Amino acid sequence: MNLIEVYIQEVTGRLPEKNRDDIALELRSIIEDMLPDDYNEEDVNVILEKLGNPAALASGYRDQPMHLIGPRYFDVYASLLKMILPIAATISLISVIAEYFIGYPAEETVINVFLDIIGFGIWKIIEVGIHTFFWLTLVFAIIERTDKGKDQQPLSTSLKKWTPEDLKNIPYIPKKKAITKLEVFGYLMWTAIWATLYFYANHLVGIYEGGGDGLEFVIPALNQDVLLHYWPIVLIIIAIEIGLSLYKLIKRQWTKKMAIFTTALELIATVVFIVIFSNPNLMNQEFITYMSGLFNTTATQFETWLVGSVIIIFILSAAFNVFDGFRKARIR
Repeated sequence: MNLIEVYIQEVTGRLPEKNRDDIALELRSIIEDMLPDDYNEEDVNVILEKLGNPAALASGYRDQPMHLIGPRYFDVYASLLKMILPIAATISLISVIAEYFIGYPAEETVINVFLDIIGFGIWKIIEVGIHTFFWLTLVFAIIERTDKGKDQQPLSTSLKKWTPEDLKNIPYIPKKKAITKLEVFGYLMWTAIWATLYFYANHLVGIYEGGGDGLEFVIPALNQDVLLHYWPIVLIIIAIEIGLSLYKLIKRQWTKKMAIFTTALELIATVVFIVIFSNPNLMNQEFITYMSGLFNTTATQFETWLVGSVIIIFILSAAFNVFDGFRKARIR
């Protein structure tokens, strides 16, 4: 009898106070009806095992679910979480880099700036991830508890009951055609890196010499005033690259439209890049003189070789990106 009372206590303890006495009487009556007249402890164990875990039995008596997010909404919840978290993490990282764009501490060394961006970037991603997880979970927990419908079949991502017709809205993505979140994140990271180098070239790109406090930046390679002369079109290219990254994150696979969009971006970026690097005032003459002496050549020869090599590498890189985009878009 003590096992029965403990079992009833375990069930009713998980229920609202106002319902406990009635359910305790009901459970006691059910158990007594199931037991033989001359029962022993083994008979009690058999009956209690049939009734099952007290927590599971209590959930059947509750008006509200005992889980945070049940199977009806879990797939929708998980899908949104997987989609929103990478976007939120990317935006948070871009915001950290943008802060350094606006207020670059000129007295800091490059390595310290780089480590600061990594440290603050990781912390910002974790912070935004926690907030996103908390608020999305809270919203779905509220939806779970306000849904009074008796049908508890899992919903599709369209918040409707699943039917075979839903499969028509899900594209088949071959592995070689897929765009991973890591690829998108790497693309955004590269955009952030080259943008940082472009707008702060006079602090980051040039000659470094070893000193007592580590590497010291001594001669800038590029004329910052010339670079800033083209800042409007460069900002447009950055915005397009970020937009393309988010588009890739949503589509998750290469398409012909995406390949065409990539081609247009690469073409614009290549033309702008060639125009900038063809500017005769772009290279810092002190840097050219230093490097030509290091390579035992004339200043004109070294500048021609450097500018030509950089332009050729950029064109080849753009051509490869265009070719690779169309190649993946054609995969079936």
